[in-house]
Amino acid sequence: MNDNHEVDIFEKLPVPFGLIRYGVAPDHPNIKNCTETFNHVASHEQCKFYGNITVGKDVMLSDLLQSYHAVILAYGASADKTMGILGENSKNVLSSRQIVGWYTGHPDYVNETVCLNTDVATIIGHGNVAVDVARMLLQDLKILKSTDISEIAYEALKKSQIKKVVMVGRRGPIQVAFTISEFRELSRLPNCHIEMHDPSIPKLSGLLKRKELNLPRRAQRMTQLLCELYEKQNSLNQSKNCIDLKFFRTPKEIIPDSDGRVEKIIFKINEMEDFTSPEGSKLRITDEEDVVNCGLVVRSIGYKSLSIDPSIPFDDKNHVVLQKAGRVLGLYCSGWVRTGPIGVLAQTMSSSFGTAEHLLEDIKRGEIPHNVPKGRDYIFDLLKKKGVKYVTFDDWKKIDKFEKEKGKEMGKEREKFYNVEEVLKFLEESK
Repeated sequence: MNDNHEVDIFEKLPVPFGLIRYGVAPDHPNIKNCTETFNHVASHEQCKFYGNITVGKDVMLSDLLQSYHAVILAYGASADKTMGILGENSKNVLSSRQIVGWYTGHPDYVNETVCLNTDVATIIGHGNVAVDVARMLLQDLKILKSTDISEIAYEALKKSQIKKVVMVGRRGPIQVAFTISEFRELSRLPNCHIEMHDPSIPKLSGLLKRKELNLPRRAQRMTQLLCELYEKQNSLNQSKNCIDLKFFRTPKEIIPDSDGRVEKIIFKINEMEDFTSPEGSKLRITDEEDVVNCGLVVRSIGYKSLSIDPSIPFDDKNHVVLQKAGRVLGLYCSGWVRTGPIGVLAQTMSSSFGTAEHLLEDIKRGEIPHNVPKGRDYIFDLLKKKGVKYVTFDDWKKIDKFEKEKGKEMGKEREKFYNVEEVLKFLEESK
């Protein structure tokens, strides 16, 4: 950090790390190692962390703009896309955000009602998040026990009756959005096998064998893996559990039972003009239908950003901040609120680096004002005046230490606080 620069970080939750803490699956602890960089920066004497602060409520964007030379919006995508079909509000129809927050212990979702007393769960979507959810639903409990999974979710998974997870996508095998590393891991789950019955798979297999399929490397490798699993499925289907991959399907309607809980979901069959194209061609929804009987539906069809303050220039159609190269009318933006909810962690980091570079360029060019009307201390005084209880980075270190110690007692990585009030109470008592 430059000696002349001071950085303040405002976070809605009382703890840092966002999706690293509450989005990365518990059985993927290595991905969370990137938090060390944040720890290094946030521990710097010129950096302050303000947790438990909601911009647009506790502090307004106008306050920030009058207190800092530059403001960067990096608050991600906090809303879910919906399917817009009949029955979507039935019981046990959840968004991926809800179920991921449930098993990672997010304060907003840890107490979600998730019923696993069904043989079949259906996931709508063929992205990495969908793969994560499928893997977590069928993961070996011995692996999960030592992770930072919420105890509520772990106890529910211990009693789970789910034996089959159906993963459904609108497009074909070549157009899947999940990465090969994520899917390969899913295909190697203990006591689990992959099932595929789509007629496009043997056609693709034949094209591959005859070397008549010219695809980019990523799509080529993925298609090869899917075809290999398709050809092996009859010899692997003695497993206790299975993942059933369905392609070319659009959700039409969810049918609930007499208690209002999902009982089945109806799909329309899609046709694609050229299913060998990596980008895919135009889909046509046919009158043919497929019915999946299931007691749990998880939609994993994407997220969207929301405006957190009325003064943010926001594109309500595309759900992103109006900007150019990360700059917007004296503001900067980074990550999903800039690009939309696309890409993996590395791409989001790249977006962040790019925004920081633009800011530094503007400083060098003298486009950043030298003086701000109120100054950095104004925010501190404002929060104090409002009686807002914020969490510092030193407070986070206490939380982190306590969670790890409690986790050690339970034989796991950490046991998180699941309630904001509990965090604030702990900090008050530890003074």
